[in-house]
Amino acid sequence: MCMIFFLLATLMSLGDFISQTFVERKGKDYNIIRTARFGFFGTVYVGPTLRTWYLVMERLFGVGKKTALFKLVADQMCFAPVFLATFICGMELLKGNTWNDSKNKVVENFKQVLMSNYQLWPAVQLCNFYFIPFQYRILVVNTTAVGWNTYLAFKTKDTVESNESWS
Repeated sequence: MCMIFFLLATLMSLGDFISQTFVERKGKDYNIIRTARFGFFGTVYVGPTLRTWYLVMERLFGVGKKTALFKLVADQMCFAPVFLATFICGMELLKGNTWNDSKNKVVENFKQVLMSNYQLWPAVQLCNFYFIPFQYRILVVNTTAVGWNTYLAFKTKDTVESNESWS
């Protein structure tokens, strides 16, 4: 299990690295603290949350291909909105922003991030729940998430530099 959390931290950090290097083209202004924050958050929040959620879905809906659609609906209608809001808020708090500023960032970005989520994750998760054995599902999500984490890093980036004058 620790290996999965380490892998997730690495893939989340990779997403931020790609965002800063290729999307934002930061060059010498690359923010290693931001990348470390993504890795830390992946280890202490994203990894355990995903694992717990997948275990809950297995208990709620059972095992087998017939449950894939139920898991997809639960994942996208119940889990995704809560997870994305807590992700945005958590990243803002880790930047040193206040609770109110973090909530405002959620309000500002939530709808766009959720709509982007719905363009990618339903197809990935349907395939994941239908074709992939349980023990490999987090790896499929983590691999797909490199691109998703690049997007999230880009969407949550703009207040980082103003709060980290020492980086």
